[in-house]
Amino acid sequence: MKKIVLALAGTALLIAAAVVYTVSARHDSADAAPAAQLTLSPGQLLFRDTATGRVGVLSQGERRLSGLKCDRFAVAKQTAVCLAVQPGTLPAVTDVLVLDDHLAVRHTETLPGTPSRARVSPDGERVDWTLFVTGDSYAQTGFSTRAGLYEVDTGRLVKTIEELPVFVGDKRYFAADVNYWGITFAPDGNRFYATLGSKGKTYLVEADYKRYRGKTVRENVECPSLSPDATRVAFKKKVGDGVWRLSVLDLKTMAETELAETRSVDDEALWQDDHTVLYGLDNAVWAVPADGSGAPRKLVDGAASPAVTG
Repeated sequence: MKKIVLALAGTALLIAAAVVYTVSARHDSADAAPAAQLTLSPGQLLFRDTATGRVGVLSQGERRLSGLKCDRFAVAKQTAVCLAVQPGTLPAVTDVLVLDDHLAVRHTETLPGTPSRARVSPDGERVDWTLFVTGDSYAQTGFSTRAGLYEVDTGRLVKTIEELPVFVGDKRYFAADVNYWGITFAPDGNRFYATLGSKGKTYLVEADYKRYRGKTVRENVECPSLSPDATRVAFKKKVGDGVWRLSVLDLKTMAETELAETRSVDDEALWQDDHTVLYGLDNAVWAVPADGSGAPRKLVDGAASPAVTG
């Protein structure tokens, strides 16, 4: 899809603002606390320490921080991904670091944009991300998104899924302002979901990766997260200007359940298991039941980007 680039002067302030809140991702032990050597193993709760940007793990109530700094972090099986903006770059440039089970870098992609979302498919073979970018002429807010992925098993890079053919009913959807964000894969590594944004609306898209085509299944769905049993999607639903409500959608019945978290959550939720949803809010990682019952429970203070090893 052809993009018309705006003048840099009109977007420089927006780009600079995006860069301010980020930190670089590198193996670094310059902080006061010594860096722990982390190894991925089943049942771990990992997170991004918001004070230092370092990736940490909560194990038996103990908080341990590695030397890896990220803006966004995700993990599945023996694969992790770290998104890190390069300091001082303008326009912003992000390193996508594909990591092994010892959080050592096995592959790096450098792409334009600022980190927004990151995920690893349940089989550990697909790493995906969303970056905020500036410069598209249609972007009323001054920015748009690029959602891409990397095949760990083959080394294939898909810089953007923007050309994904999407159907609304039997008709293929075309629009100059189509953006995708928040990719989430099924355990088979083929079926995936994402948000499509266009003309002021958002849609949940279900797609077949091998056939490379998708269809819209629901309106007003952002940042989907597929449950481990692949039957439900946790997402944020817009209920006001800049206000979102965490909800869960049953993919078979299309029944929607609002979760007990009533505060606005601007995050891509994560399933801890088939019954619990995690998310970042107010400088902490929280958990809430996926069936709408109970109440939010704080798991980790001073944390964001929750990640759970399978």
